[in-house]
Amino acid sequence: MLLTPNTVPASLTRRQVLTWGATAATALSGSLACAADPAPVQGTLTLVVGYAPGGATDRAARLIGEHLRARHGLNVIVDNRTGAGGRIAAQQVKRAGADQNVLLLANPATMVIAPVVFKDAGYDPEKDFVPVSQVSEYQFAIAVGASIPLKEVNHLFAWLRSNPDRANFGVPATGSLPHFFSLMLAEQAKVSPQIIGYKGSAPLQTDLIGGQVPVAIDTLDSLYALHQAGKLRILASSGEQRASFARDIPTFREAGLKLSANGWNTFFAPVQMPSAKVQWLATAIRAAMQEPSIRQAFDKVFMTPVITNQEETRRALAQFRAQWLPIVQRTHFEP
Repeated sequence: MLLTPNTVPASLTRRQVLTWGATAATALSGSLACAADPAPVQGTLTLVVGYAPGGATDRAARLIGEHLRARHGLNVIVDNRTGAGGRIAAQQVKRAGADQNVLLLANPATMVIAPVVFKDAGYDPEKDFVPVSQVSEYQFAIAVGASIPLKEVNHLFAWLRSNPDRANFGVPATGSLPHFFSLMLAEQAKVSPQIIGYKGSAPLQTDLIGGQVPVAIDTLDSLYALHQAGKLRILASSGEQRASFARDIPTFREAGLKLSANGWNTFFAPVQMPSAKVQWLATAIRAAMQEPSIRQAFDKVFMTPVITNQEETRRALAQFRAQWLPIVQRTHFEP
């Protein structure tokens, strides 16, 4: 506040004026000090990803990391700590010191499924981590090879019921989220498929295109480019609504099934990170996701961007666990 004759009440005595002025000066110096306070996160920020470069989780980390570098002057490193389906990355971030600027970008396979199906995943997602911000979600899809003439998912289910010996569903990995979605879908569609686990999406897609497996269930983003190229045909996807980048793909709900499910990519901080730092990072990431250029970049690589805060992220995680954990537990799946 600038002291001028117009800002000092005329009724004050000289002593009161001096006291009043000192108080105002103190407030001014305090506000200036706050304005000059550095952000809680300085220097290098490491974003740990449990998967190889090029995948959806890795792409999301790099898009957001570039924004944080440009906007806040941070030196952002994306650390691809691969292996064990993301568990190695989670174990690494769990051990981070309170003074380290490190976040884990993870999906449900790491933060929901693995701690249930493995006797000792090496971490507890609810005790060892704090949700920071969800940044994307993805749908699941069912696809057939281009040589199969079926074009509607209901026709596929009728065919599978008539040909139970051909009712094989390929999934990118045994125990993956597409694996459990396949079981959820089979229950709804009243079919009894044999689930065939592959070592990733690429070999699954190769066998689907080549006719070695009749049906594949994987994430929509991993299948959509091949659908566009005419090498396979996606019959339905799992969202409440059609994906923004795939308006030509109907949902299972449109086909009459009471079924919807999504996966996600969410940032997590180690529980020992100071809350001020966590809150600053959550705000910074949310601001990044509000940028039109970031949202367009997500759409371009077949990812659905999400703008959320910490509390909304916590609620979404709770709802996801409530939906999926009973399904996983009913299967008695063991790696």
